[in-house]
Amino acid sequence: MQSISVPTAQKLTATRRYDLDWLRVLAILILLFYHTGMIYVSWGFHIQSSETSPLFEDVMRWLHRWRMPLLFFISGAGTYYALRRRTTGEYASERFKRLFIPLLFGMFVIVPPQIYFEWLFRGRFSGGYADFYPNVFGFEPYQDGGKGGAFSWHHLWFILYLFLYSLLSIPVFRYLKSPAGQRLIDRLEKLVAKPGGAMTFVGLILLSQILLRPFFPDDTHALVNDWAYFVFNLLLFWFGYVLVSRPQFAQILSDQRRIFLFGTLLCTIYLYASRAYLSRHPELDDQARWEILYHLNVNCLTWFSVLTSVAYGYRYLNVNRPILPHLTEAVYPFYILHQTVIIVIGYYVLKSGQFGIYGGFGLISLSTLAICVLVYWFLIRPFKLTRLLFGLK
Repeated sequence: MQSISVPTAQKLTATRRYDLDWLRVLAILILLFYHTGMIYVSWGFHIQSSETSPLFEDVMRWLHRWRMPLLFFISGAGTYYALRRRTTGEYASERFKRLFIPLLFGMFVIVPPQIYFEWLFRGRFSGGYADFYPNVFGFEPYQDGGKGGAFSWHHLWFILYLFLYSLLSIPVFRYLKSPAGQRLIDRLEKLVAKPGGAMTFVGLILLSQILLRPFFPDDTHALVNDWAYFVFNLLLFWFGYVLVSRPQFAQILSDQRRIFLFGTLLCTIYLYASRAYLSRHPELDDQARWEILYHLNVNCLTWFSVLTSVAYGYRYLNVNRPILPHLTEAVYPFYILHQTVIIVIGYYVLKSGQFGIYGGFGLISLSTLAICVLVYWFLIRPFKLTRLLFGLK
């Protein structure tokens, strides 16, 4: 095998990848602005402005292909480090405490206000929150558009999927630690060492979507009818585990970062060019073929953009700073809280009618940021019970 340049011994032996921590913080911060932007686009959301921004839609169309896949990749990478320090039984117990307990807490405490304010916004309900809350215990599933019941995991689908991935993947990770699994990773290392080799992993993603999308065409986040998207993110979770399982992978990817960036740019150009072309030529006889090519491209875009982020992150962000441990701990409760705060503030901003698209976006997003920071710092961080409910150690 060809020789591979490696980082310093200190980086090789490090037990923590600071670049992945920084990327997680960045992705969840962007998620705040993304979900605020959902109020001002034409796509479905719990509350929506009558004014929409095509610019927001253009930016968010790309972010949608990057933000959550990157978080699943990072979660898979974190699983590798967690299993280095724990038995699989300890790991499963830790996942229950840090994922399942916050999920249940969120479904009964954090998510219901979102549904309440959506029902108020859509004119479905007019009473107080105390009158609304018993609807949660009807256990009737929520449906898009404020229909159905008041029982849902809403944005906490990420936590549910991550919990299931963690448990379902234990046999896979055991195999990867076995001699046969290590031989497989040896072969993958040779593949990844070739220029752009890691980009070929997208073949598994494409295969999964070709097989499953005809039966599960939409990303529902509802688990029972979301198997194409479920497998899509499960593969990213596994890729994250594999591509941190040997220290040399980080340097290999970093050395190839320009290749990944070039692939990401090509896919991005095609993303916007194809949409523009299709919107101007709705009469095309081969519209279905164009749609297939579009979806194949966005799957490539997802994987290439994740690789680009990880490669450049290792090159420029693999450094510790005094604030990083605080940010790393805060992002999880921040994620759990942020959408509820956005919807509550957004309801009153839209109801006032005094703010335009950009003024309302700025007010909602910055107010949400401030409130989430304050709640974390004063109500979650200091107390054992709230730390447990929000998944903190």
